[in-house]
Amino acid sequence: MPSPTKYLDLAETLTRRINTSLKPGDPFLTVREIIEQYDVGKNAASRAVQVLKERGVIAGRPNGKTWVRVPPKQTKRSNERYWEEKELVRQPEEVRRRNGSAERDQGVPLQDLAEDVARHEVVVCPDDIASVMGLAPGTSVLRRTRVRRVDQNTGAGSSASYVPLDIVERDPSVFDEANDPWPGGMQHQLYTVGIELTKIIDYVTASMPTEDEAEQQDLPPGVPLFHIRKISYATTGRVAEVTDIPLPADRSTLIYVTELPKWSDS
Repeated sequence: MPSPTKYLDLAETLTRRINTSLKPGDPFLTVREIIEQYDVGKNAASRAVQVLKERGVIAGRPNGKTWVRVPPKQTKRSNERYWEEKELVRQPEEVRRRNGSAERDQGVPLQDLAEDVARHEVVVCPDDIASVMGLAPGTSVLRRTRVRRVDQNTGAGSSASYVPLDIVERDPSVFDEANDPWPGGMQHQLYTVGIELTKIIDYVTASMPTEDEAEQQDLPPGVPLFHIRKISYATTGRVAEVTDIPLPADRSTLIYVTELPKWSDS
């Protein structure tokens, strides 16, 4: 095993090289190239590369190509978004089009995204989602998944939404991927079929990512994921939608605003 001083010193040397001569997204040296250029052993070179990945300086697949990591865009998610979305429901389409989640969460205009892919499909509802919705096992739902990437060399954000078929089947346009992103979001879609939301609950948990999640989100080793399960309730108390949203902990701020009523005697 290489001495800690040797591979850590090498990591610092490589970091200086990155900072002075490379740009985010540029290809980085292979382990073999590091060995040849810096006259070190394979273990020291491999450990130094691992340190740079853990620090978020470089990114890449195990035993594959590496590159200078593109700093991820910070995401701010506030529960005030739900009030704003409801206010937009009855606004003209041109107003609703100016206020999307990409602009709200990351400050990036929709047209500037490197990737924005939506997929709509009718599937058998996962058991845990069916339990939340009060649906019988085997019931079909509309599942809508979305993958967005701010820059081609950064991780991608994703979400998965589930809606009971009997709620949305009255409006076939909801099933059409060509209509996504829908101006005004899901609250306006539900409005078109006569559903008004009166309560939304976010359940937030955290866990270490799977290998696939870490690759998709471009997570350095050791960075956990927040998992937000958003449950939307109609005026009848029925669950109208369940959405699962993973957010990397190293670039996400969760903001919760609670309005407290004044006491009547104050």
